[in-house]
Parts: sequence; C-alpha cells; structure tokens
Amino acid sequence: MTHELRRSLGVFDAVVIGLGSMIGAGIFVALGPAAGAAGSGLLPALALAGAVAYCNAMASARLAARYPASGGTYVYGRERLGPFWGYLAGWAFVVGKTASCAAMALTVGAYVWPGQAHAVAVAAVVALTALNYGGVQKSALLTRVIVAVVLAVLVAVVVSSLRSGAADAGRLALGGDVSPGGVLQAAGLLFFAFAGYARIATLGEEVRDPARTIPRAVPLALGIALVVYAGVAVSVLSVLGAPELGGSVAPLADAARAAGADWLLPVVRVGAAVAALGSLLALVLGVSRTALAMARDGHLPRTLAAVHPRFQVPHHAELAVGLVVAVAAATVDVRGAIGFSSFGVLVYYAIANASAWSLGSGRVLAAGGLAGCLALAFALPLSSVLAGTAVLAAGAVMYAVRRS
Repeated sequence: MTHELRRSLGVFDAVVIGLGSMIGAGIFVALGPAAGAAGSGLLPALALAGAVAYCNAMASARLAARYPASGGTYVYGRERLGPFWGYLAGWAFVVGKTASCAAMALTVGAYVWPGQAHAVAVAAVVALTALNYGGVQKSALLTRVIVAVVLAVLVAVVVSSLRSGAADAGRLALGGDVSPGGVLQAAGLLFFAFAGYARIATLGEEVRDPARTIPRAVPLALGIALVVYAGVAVSVLSVLGAPELGGSVAPLADAARAAGADWLLPVVRVGAAVAALGSLLALVLGVSRTALAMARDGHLPRTLAAVHPRFQVPHHAELAVGLVVAVAAATVDVRGAIGFSSFGVLVYYAIANASAWSLGSGRVLAAGGLAGCLALAFALPLSSVLAGTAVLAAGAVMYAVRRS
C-alpha cells in the first residue's frame, strides 16, 4: 500500500486552485475595513499587499519545489529552521485560518441577511461542519464553478459601477486623510484577500513536475487575482468614495446600489454567499487536516487525530474546529476576525520567508517578504496584534510544556 498522493495536477489546474482560494469572499468584505484604515490611500495599500504577497508566493514556490510534500510552511519551517518553527507556523496557520472561517461565515450573513448576520453565520458553520463530517470534499469541478461564478459577479460590478453616473475619478486621488500607518494597516487587512495562493504550494505531492509547475502557477494565479482586485477596488472606490466605503460591511452590494444597478443586488448577494461558502468549506477542511497532522505529531491533543471508521474523516478535529468557529462567528465582528486572521497568516508567511532565506538563493525577495510580513502584522489594529501575540505565546508555552 502506497502512502504517496497521485501527481495529477498541471499548471492550469494549479492556477485554478490558487484562484479558487484567493478570488473568494475576501474581496467582498476586506475593502471596507481597509478603506476605513487607509482612506483614499486604499489603492497604494492594495499595491503594497500585492507586493508582499508576491515575495511570499515566490518563497513558498521555491520551498515547495524543494520539499514537494503536503503541509506547506509547517514542513518548510521544520526542515529549514527546526521543529519549533515548523510547529509555530502550523499553530499560526490553525488559529489564523480558524479566524478566517469566522470571517467567511460572517460574510455569508452580511450579504444574505444583514440584520441577522451572526445567526446566519452560525447556521452556515453548523451546516458545513455536518457536510464535512459525512465526508463531503471540495472537488476540482466545484472549484472551477465557484471561480467562474465569482469572476462573473465581480466583472458585472466593475462594469456597472464604472459606466454609471455615480462614478467619479476624483475619488481615486490621494487626499489629506492618507498616512503611512493607515496604508500599512490597510495593506495588512487586504492581505487577507490574497492569502490563498499558498494552497498551490501545499499540494506539492499532487502536482506533476513540481519544480517547474509550482513556480509557474503561483505567480500566474497571484497576478490574475491582483488585476481582478485592482479593478474591483477602483470601481467601488470611484462610486462610493473612501468615507462611505470605510463604513460598509457589504461594499460590493453598496456600490451596485449607489450605481443605480439595483437589479444587480441579488446577483452580488448570491455571488458573495457562494464565494464565502466555498471558501468556508475549503478552510474548514484545511484547518481540520492541519490539526489532524499536528495531533499525530503530538503538537495538539491526540484525540484530534481520530479518524471516523465509516466516513474516513478526522471527525474529532472537524467537530472541534466547527465548535470554535461557531462561537467566534456568534461573538466577534467581521473586522476583528479579518485582523486576527491576517496577523496569524502573516506570521505563518514570515516563517516561510525565513525558511526560504536559508536556501541561499533568492534572498532579496525572501528578506523583502519577511520584513513586509512583520511590518504589516504589527501595523494591524492593536486589538488584533495583542490577541494574535497572546495566542502565539500560548502556543509556544504549550510546545515548551510538551517538550519538557
């Protein structure tokens, strides 16, 4: 019996998977809090987030080509920096992506039923946890359908907004509300919408010729996502302006309404819900599987490594993740979830860049990515930084206790 996964993915499939992980619900919700932080500096913040993501993407691609195994930075940190750094990367991934799950669930609520966003979010988490428990997997076909639906909705919003009389190019100009700190904080929040590109690297065992395929697919997927995000940001900002956009929890729906395209509102809400549910499904699967791997290594309670004898899923890990996400979705707001998620994910990628530095080549990009990740992480709202630091410290204490 083999324990290796079949290498069946080419460049096109890898790019589609990367787009499916990036062009999801993040762009439907992250523009609001980012505009609240950066004001009219939203577009420079998007460019900065894209630049840091590019450095991270190339670091992940180089590491995945060297270590074509499942696990991502959990594996890279362990192999290049030592067991503790691999563990810390895995811990940061689990806590950061758990917060991402809550943000995605709240996005479903904000677009489907704004007045009962928390209740809808909890219901979505319970439903998807039940589906996952029964062994439901996100297929490549489902990913392609979701990407196609979301891209169609985003294109419709961009075209209707830019062609409307409400669009004003003057709203794109930098104003007196721009500050370096605000742009940095907004870039950290917008990074939330880019974070899926590493999904390609984590599929190292399933990609044909990973040394060639992964370094090609990662920048392609990231470049397409950046172009799409820039188009959406320009159109929404030109219609709403930074102050109104900064206060919106459903910015694309508000932009469609301001543009006079009321017919588009149901389409946007359906598109956002589909994107968020797809992202939530993939995130719950990813977090539960990472928790399973860490539990097998003894980094998390070993009960989380249990596999259901009938459904062949890590049912204890899935139930634990579902419970934590449901509580978070019922009690936090989407902006807090995005900030906390971004902090954990930025720490995860900081470790990836440090691992890439140790390879010896490509150190300029690795250094830029490491510095960028740390700068954006600690420029996030203070509550996100303090909560994220406390959770990482708790993880480090757990590691020390386990090793003693």
